[in-house]
Amino acid sequence: METNGTEYLLDMEIIFHTRTAVLAEDFKDIATEKLKSLERFSIPVDGVKVEIKHEQNPHFGKSSHLVTLTSHGSGPFFRAEGQAFNDLAAFDVAVKSLQLQIRKTHERSKDVGHDSLKSAK
Repeated sequence: METNGTEYLLDMEIIFHTRTAVLAEDFKDIATEKLKSLERFSIPVDGVKVEIKHEQNPHFGKSSHLVTLTSHGSGPFFRAEGQAFNDLAAFDVAVKSLQLQIRKTHERSKDVGHDSLKSAK
């Protein structure tokens, strides 16, 4: 289901945007599966923009690939970046950071009963 670089999952829209970059054939499939797994936290994220940029300067070497993930929609705003030697490694760093942010929001949203033992009697 691809239309103009936009893929629709169950409730999440994923937009891939490249700047001075050529992606591998399987990158979109791998990225979609990893972002789809973030739906388990039940935090409303309507869409995620995946921005991939390659640095042309050879002096950057190990951090020449930059991946930025930005959420948009009705839920909270999340933004994560990852730099590495290739697109997939940079994406993994960014997803890990995004997952920590979503997990933190999910933990805060849980209903924690602050009932004391005295009031239970």
